[in-house]
Amino acid sequence: MADEKKVTINNEDGDSAEINADLAAEKISEDIQEEISAGSEFATEVENLKTELAAKNDRLLRLQADFDNFRKRSAKEKMELAAMIEQSFLTDLLPLLDNLSRASEAAEGENSDAETLRKGIEMIKQETISALGKHGLESIDTTDKMFDPNFHQAVGTVQDETKEDGAIATEFQRGYMAHGKVIRPSMVQVVNNS
Repeated sequence: MADEKKVTINNEDGDSAEINADLAAEKISEDIQEEISAGSEFATEVENLKTELAAKNDRLLRLQADFDNFRKRSAKEKMELAAMIEQSFLTDLLPLLDNLSRASEAAEGENSDAETLRKGIEMIKQETISALGKHGLESIDTTDKMFDPNFHQAVGTVQDETKEDGAIATEFQRGYMAHGKVIRPSMVQVVNNS
């Protein structure tokens, strides 16, 4: 133990302590080794986290690209569907155009009479209603109905003692709905007896 180095340390209070220098150096060396070991574990953990972050970032970019592709594909499909519906609608209207042409030619002929022309126009009207009905169009009925601002547009009032206030007296222009939504309200005259 003669080789041991003793170091005396004085503190501010005047107390002193002797420390074995070899043991202190050994303790410091162990602490440094622990710090290096902890630092290498920390570095490994940082690298693992960087790898995980890069993988998640790549996944996020792929998901964003997939979503953009889905949005573009949906828009294209929507446009194609609208074009198909429009073509179907126009195809259903072609017979009406044919019948209107026939009626026009018949009206110009020598043997045209008003009753035949009237019947032809009525048939064209019914065919039009049927073709538009196939695409969801329906008329708003005003017969014996009360005024409803959701379906009717009042363009005037009239006194009529045979009907109650708020009843529809006359329809000036037919209203229509498509797939349950009003696309044009009926223009009506409403009873107001007060």
